[in-house]
Amino acid sequence: MLFLGLRRTQRCTRLHARYSTRPTQTPPPRRPFDILFFGRDEFSCLVLQQLYAAQDVWQQMWIATQPDMKTGRRGSVLSVSPLKTLGQELDIPVHTIPPDRPSFRHWQVPSPPHPFTPSSDPPPPERLLLTASFGRILPNSLLELFSPGRRLNVHPSLLPMYRGAAPIQYTIMDGQQETGVCVIEMMQMKKGIDAGEIWGQRRMAVPDGVEFPTLRDTLAVEGGQLLVSVLRDILRSKAVSIPQAIEPDAPRAPLITADDSCVDFATMPAEVVVRRHRAISHQVCSSLDMKPLFAYLRTGRTLQLHDPFVESAPSEGAKSLLINPGMMVYEPTTKALVIRCADDTCIRVGQVKQQDRALLSAKQWWNGVRPEMVVSVGGGEKVVLLSSQP
Repeated sequence: MLFLGLRRTQRCTRLHARYSTRPTQTPPPRRPFDILFFGRDEFSCLVLQQLYAAQDVWQQMWIATQPDMKTGRRGSVLSVSPLKTLGQELDIPVHTIPPDRPSFRHWQVPSPPHPFTPSSDPPPPERLLLTASFGRILPNSLLELFSPGRRLNVHPSLLPMYRGAAPIQYTIMDGQQETGVCVIEMMQMKKGIDAGEIWGQRRMAVPDGVEFPTLRDTLAVEGGQLLVSVLRDILRSKAVSIPQAIEPDAPRAPLITADDSCVDFATMPAEVVVRRHRAISHQVCSSLDMKPLFAYLRTGRTLQLHDPFVESAPSEGAKSLLINPGMMVYEPTTKALVIRCADDTCIRVGQVKQQDRALLSAKQWWNGVRPEMVVSVGGGEKVVLLSSQP
């Protein structure tokens, strides 16, 4: 009996040694995804380019974007989604969604050549829903076609800061020194906009004086690279998502409208005006026309202010005339218009465009100023700009 017990003990010891020294096995990598990619603008194009180059993470891809739209006066210009153009160049199938929300809720997702539900061995690749600057809320019926963890969005901010449609613009307008990009889980709208768990995040400094197109492109490339990294981790079963921090006072980023381009000189210091220009003067609003900063003349016409700069040292003659915010004079030494802003600051503008007129230099426009736009103070003439129609 003692001999049998000894043999049994030795066998258990050998088995323990055999299995305790065996390396831990990790699950084999999943098959690359079938991806449905929603987007429209230049941001989504740069994200897609990073994704397209990483062909180890996807097997097949489809694009969904907005339909072509007629813009301009009397619909004279056809606006085509930049993502549609890129998809055609890369030979990726492109599908357009209906232009109205009710029809979009019943839109049929394009089908791949193999079934969505696994019914064969090996099963087909998993489906993945991706969005990047799409500009539309996805209906619940669409989200529910994809499994949790397989519906991701690339968002250009350090969430929960700047949830909403215009995070890059508000980052610049608010003078933030740091920003970043997140890959997040998409949820139903009732659970919050851009409030899903974070699968990946990268931080970066905001360059001094940066304008929207430059920051957008930088964040888009970073976002595309981050997305590829997250997808590789998911395929290797290494990805982990974390809930967003709860910050009720985090700033939001609602949609930019034409009203945001109107300058209120009584409340906006010069630096704020210039940051707003860098953030939204490129902006495409509902009419799909560019919307530079503007103010109203006393005649009720608008005056666009192109490429404003902070005027750190206005001449004594200009300062003596600019009694109140919104007052503007022409300064021959700089060949620019000087406008007083809040907090005793000024901006300098070299080009302006009056409503229904051509873009002119400051001197050309000043020479054509009409008497009803002008007021005289202390022997000098100046124009008053308003933040609303008189």
